[in-house]
Amino acid sequence: MLEDKILEILKNENKALSVYEINDALGLTTVDELKELLKTLNVLEDNLKIYRTNKNRYLLFSNSHLKIGTMIANKKGYGFVDIEGDQDVFIPPNSINGAIHGDKVIVEITSPKGIDLEGRIVKIVDRKFKQMVGEIYYKKNRPYLKLDDDRINITVEIDKKKTQGAMDGHKVLVKITNKLKENNYKGEVIKILGHKNDPGVDILSITNEMGIPDTFSALVMQELDNVPDEVLDKDLIDRVDLRKEIIFTIDGDDTKDIDDAISIEKFQDHYKLGVHIADVSYYVRPHTALDNEAFDRGTSVYLADRVIPMLPHKLSNGICSLNPNVDRLAISCIMEIDKNGNVIDYDILKTVIKSRIQMTYNKVNQILEDNIIPDGYEEYVDKLKMMEDLANILRKNKENRGYIDFEIDESKIVVDEKGKAIDITLRNRGTGEKLIEDFMIAANETVANHIYYMQLPFIYRVHGEPDEEKITNFMRYLNILGYHVKADLKKLTPKTMQNILAQLKSKKEFHLLSALLLRSMQKAVYDTNNIGHFGIASKCYTHFTSPIRRYPDTTVHRLLHTYLFNNNINNETINYYERELPFIAEHTSDMERRSIECERAVDDMKKAEYMMDHIGEEFNGIISSVMNFGMFVELPNLIEGLVKLDSLQDDYYTYDETTFTIRGNNDKRGYRLGDSVRVKVVAADKEKRTIDFEVIKHGNSESES
Repeated sequence: MLEDKILEILKNENKALSVYEINDALGLTTVDELKELLKTLNVLEDNLKIYRTNKNRYLLFSNSHLKIGTMIANKKGYGFVDIEGDQDVFIPPNSINGAIHGDKVIVEITSPKGIDLEGRIVKIVDRKFKQMVGEIYYKKNRPYLKLDDDRINITVEIDKKKTQGAMDGHKVLVKITNKLKENNYKGEVIKILGHKNDPGVDILSITNEMGIPDTFSALVMQELDNVPDEVLDKDLIDRVDLRKEIIFTIDGDDTKDIDDAISIEKFQDHYKLGVHIADVSYYVRPHTALDNEAFDRGTSVYLADRVIPMLPHKLSNGICSLNPNVDRLAISCIMEIDKNGNVIDYDILKTVIKSRIQMTYNKVNQILEDNIIPDGYEEYVDKLKMMEDLANILRKNKENRGYIDFEIDESKIVVDEKGKAIDITLRNRGTGEKLIEDFMIAANETVANHIYYMQLPFIYRVHGEPDEEKITNFMRYLNILGYHVKADLKKLTPKTMQNILAQLKSKKEFHLLSALLLRSMQKAVYDTNNIGHFGIASKCYTHFTSPIRRYPDTTVHRLLHTYLFNNNINNETINYYERELPFIAEHTSDMERRSIECERAVDDMKKAEYMMDHIGEEFNGIISSVMNFGMFVELPNLIEGLVKLDSLQDDYYTYDETTFTIRGNNDKRGYRLGDSVRVKVVAADKEKRTIDFEVIKHGNSESES
């Protein structure tokens, strides 16, 4: 094919070629062949396989200093380009080149900025407006939409005949129908979400804005009629019966969708660990409405006061959930683990189980951390302590090979019965939480390794090696902060990252530096090509343990049924999955990013809502980042607010980009990352999801050695 020949020529060139140079390299001689070449170059350009420069020369996209990503705008005028599997690129206001939030763009990397990359947008590739959410308002008797997302700088006029009766103050979902003129569009109301002051409409607005459905179709609900409420005798054919085994679950206090259960035994110095995962794929069959809906959603979304499930509640909280004292279908990974934490033997089985008790992290932590035994847990204490011993062995094994624990804290938003944020606390990550994490990682690795060595098409959870330049920039930043950390950057391994974090552990701003190092690394994604998982220091990893809430896990279960239980590994099956799995991996990676973006947006909105009741109050905080327009200050509960540069009235301050500090004429040291400050809340806006602070006192800012 001509396309392949062009790509091969450009692959071997380190410079951009003109049409005529490509023509000569191909050995083309006629006008018709030249026309066909131009046509093919246009197709390759449209498909973003090659890039055409301003001088009409062509180069392979992967050989260029250009990247493709999604514009994430900020209302202050700057933005970031989100690049799949890579670091975000900062875009200053003068380099946005007409792009608006959500555009697919080509970005040119211009220079590193601290530990971040900086770039300019050279081309808008695609502008696809999602369904948009906003508030209806009338001007001169004409309805308009005030967009919730003020990063999208457009005007939307609503068709008078297509308002669905929406009045001033109604939050609505709108479809853009046509363009009137530059940045002016016409739209129609698809759905009224409710009045902006109604309870729950705030979160509903964000989920609809991001295209996350909050209801299931009639066809899906119709299929649910065929799903049983309990395990039937016919479901037990060819299943290993583990109902007499001591199996139980450990989850959060309010968890209703229980994916995983565990069991343990010990023989001399070997452990037998059972990880039993809900067999969702038995009930969600390929190409049904249920399956199509689960694929479209990709993941459940966990928000402040609700869960938007990937599967309807009859499945997620019912027949698939490993609820106590009822029969449930599972796929069990039963591992024999030696005293050093190595899996020396295992079975992957199609099973039926019956969980004995639904434990909670809080009560398990009381036993393992405080030696307090809650009612109903007495007979399981020995099992839990045995599990703790094994978890410690597994964790030590992972750490020895380079497992990186960034120790990133998370906030927990507490809401009242109307969904209003009434408290923000740190989410506990205790012994029970770590224990389950260690067991799930062991099962995920075991399943991934099994299929990998069978050399069959599969879906992996991968995390690529970090870019040396990005880690070098991070190390330079540490030097500017006054921290001298030793590391061999020529050979980046998980051990390298682990060593860097260990040297920073004693610093007061460790959690900030750890987060910055994490940002310097690639993002984990789903892929059919196993490149390993750098962060876990795993050569082979997948997601097997959460099929109720993640479609890749459901897919992994389906593959286990196909390959292992049905022994279907003929050429037709292999060819089918070789075609299908890359598409599933790419889509579910996209849906995961959408879910994370939605969760962050809701968190930001609820934190702003909480701080609206604390305006005028003072808090101690730490500077979490410094920008040319001000600095962000993080409170102990992870609420973050902006201190604007012009709010610093005790001196004339400017941003020093060489040291990433805000310096005053008199205060030469100024403000920098990690400094302790006391701040006052001066503003909070729930709709804009912003919080503004003012500095009351600059605390002890000397670096800790």
